[in-house]
Amino acid sequence: MATDSDNLTVTRESPSSRDGLTLIEQLSAELGERYGDDGGANSYNPHDPLASGAAFFVARIEGHPVGCGAIRPLEPGVGEVKRMFVRPEARGRGISRLILHEVETTALAMGYRRLRLETGIKQPEAIALYESAGYQRSNCYGYYLDDPRSVCFEKNLVPGSGAVP
Repeated sequence: MATDSDNLTVTRESPSSRDGLTLIEQLSAELGERYGDDGGANSYNPHDPLASGAAFFVARIEGHPVGCGAIRPLEPGVGEVKRMFVRPEARGRGISRLILHEVETTALAMGYRRLRLETGIKQPEAIALYESAGYQRSNCYGYYLDDPRSVCFEKNLVPGSGAVP
């Protein structure tokens, strides 16, 4: 669990919790507004973070849920960061950075050497976060391979674990 001076906590919990599902619904709605579709709601299975090698996190201020993030296995030694979101009224306070740090710390403890992720071209805040956190742009993969709206990133968690493609 991570905390800061605003009584902010980030805890690992079930993505199927009421708070987890509500945050994921809010993320999907925001993505829908930005991209004019369902925001990828159908591409996310709330049970993914329950699988082996996966985790889901909820950030709270004074006990109120304000953000989430997840990791799931992508390939041996590589995890995928998923469902990073902070409610609009809580943004600009470093919450997403704290969630990402918790995701990375947990990923390393789970044995992941690298993390990959996808975000969209209409999410400049997310792109700035990932670049400032040491992620480098990479080729898109899987579901995102041919999506012109996608921007993909990768970060080595272990020094010398291979170059980012």
